Amino acid sequence: MDKSKNAINHMVYREGFERRVNKAELTTCTILGTEVVVGNMKWLVDYLTKNIKELSGDYLTITATNEIIMAYKDDKFFRCQNGGVMSIPDGGPLKTYGQKKGYPGMERITGPDLMIELFKVSEKQGLRHYFYGTTQDTLDKMKTKLEKEYPALQIAGMRPSRFRNLTEEEDKQAVEEINATNPDFIWFSLGAPKGNYFAADHQGILKGFMMSVGAGFDYYADNIKRAPVWMQTHDLEWLYRIFQEPKRMMKRYFNIIPRFLWLVYVRKK
Repeated sequence: MDKSKNAINHMVYREGFERRVNKAELTTCTILGTEVVVGNMKWLVDYLTKNIKELSGDYLTITATNEIIMAYKDDKFFRCQNGGVMSIPDGGPLKTYGQKKGYPGMERITGPDLMIELFKVSEKQGLRHYFYGTTQDTLDKMKTKLEKEYPALQIAGMRPSRFRNLTEEEDKQAVEEINATNPDFIWFSLGAPKGNYFAADHQGILKGFMMSVGAGFDYYADNIKRAPVWMQTHDLEWLYRIFQEPKRMMKRYFNIIPRFLWLVYVRKK
């Protein structure tokens, strides 16, 4: 597959889906074939809330170096990454690469932070949120915390994961249940890359703007602690994650990041 910017511009993952916003108006930095949007948190929140009705049925992907490498190696995931309206840079190396490539306005935008900022705005604008994934216990914790911190937030619904692929009938039931709540935003916490594929597979089927936030629900429910702000600011959150989950995260970071650096800076892909 030709993974140049021209090959993927205007690409739509789900055949027949008609996008109602102009993706070409977004400024993007191409990183190993994945178009990563250039912007900051304020710009993104303003863009999403301003265009929320037109974005219904579409999705964005939250992209770190792991997703960049996965998309580079796997054509199906590549189409998933580039089939949504945008990919946002959830990773210091992506922000740094973009800035070095002449995009000084490219900032890191994390999934958990995006959730919080949209909760704040949604209280004022009456936007509705649906949460799908993780366990019932985690969803219950989230609901309690949301009702305390954002009492005016409209929670359209919550549905735990079955931790397996849904049958055709179960999927149809889930779609009907979610759509009946008329959500503006649909958040997935189904694991990666499962959550990304779920959003792409339901493009134009689910009514609402879809985002897969990985462990975002666990962060908000305080099941997992985020790194201190100073570590986030200095792009050291990866180090904090290694201390939390050394077995899983060491494999990810010590395999993925060196390969990413090799491909973009040495081989200049």
